Amino acid sequence: MLKRIIYLLLLTALPLLAFSNDDSVALFKKGNEAYAKARYKEAIAGYQKLVDGGYQSTAVYFNLGNAYYKTGDIASSLLYYEKAHKLSPGDEDIRFNIQLANSKTPDKVDEAPEFFVTKWWHGFILAFSANALAVLSVLFIIIGSLTLILYRFTNSVIVKKISFYSALVLLFLGLCTIFIAGRQASYFDSHREAIIFSSSVSVKSAPVAASKSIFVLHNGTKITFLEKNGDWMKIRLANGNEGWIGVNDVKEI
Repeated sequence: MLKRIIYLLLLTALPLLAFSNDDSVALFKKGNEAYAKARYKEAIAGYQKLVDGGYQSTAVYFNLGNAYYKTGDIASSLLYYEKAHKLSPGDEDIRFNIQLANSKTPDKVDEAPEFFVTKWWHGFILAFSANALAVLSVLFIIIGSLTLILYRFTNSVIVKKISFYSALVLLFLGLCTIFIAGRQASYFDSHREAIIFSSSVSVKSAPVAASKSIFVLHNGTKITFLEKNGDWMKIRLANGNEGWIGVNDVKEI
């Protein structure tokens, strides 16, 4: 589990390093310039090249979502807003734009009530971006380790006491940020979500085309992916309704 969390933190940090190369910066800048001039399709092409190249950046996802929103492609805008939200779940601008885009979708799905303690806990672990957790965990552990070195080599009793307890606090905070990153990763792993991209989808009672249609969903609706059975996937809506749709009707966030 610890290895997986460390891998997650590194995976979050690597795109930031990769994004610093000249070609990526040029593509991002070109996309921003096209967006500023209302050439939204050109901006999408630039941002999409970055995404297709494997970059996982909140800024790229968010700007791509904005560009798609401007062209009226609400499903695509929500897909990339939600991708940005996964990397920076505490960002208020992203949350606002998700709400704005959702107001343009045909289906209005009310969320099922959540136990207040669970809601508070989820709010807490999602208040930090993955990037921030990665940076903070590294900083706390490095500074804590340096403080331990100071404790080892100083001759002052006062400095020894201060450095020892400071190191304990810093290392503890480092472990806490790693723990929060792990809980955040587990949350998103258990909430595999997707966006409906078909104009209209009949949700079935079973993974069979001839089965009964229980309700209909439309372009832009977010669903939770529960399981897969051949070309079918079982889904759940925010209100708790469940059913089966074709895997080609959605794009996973």
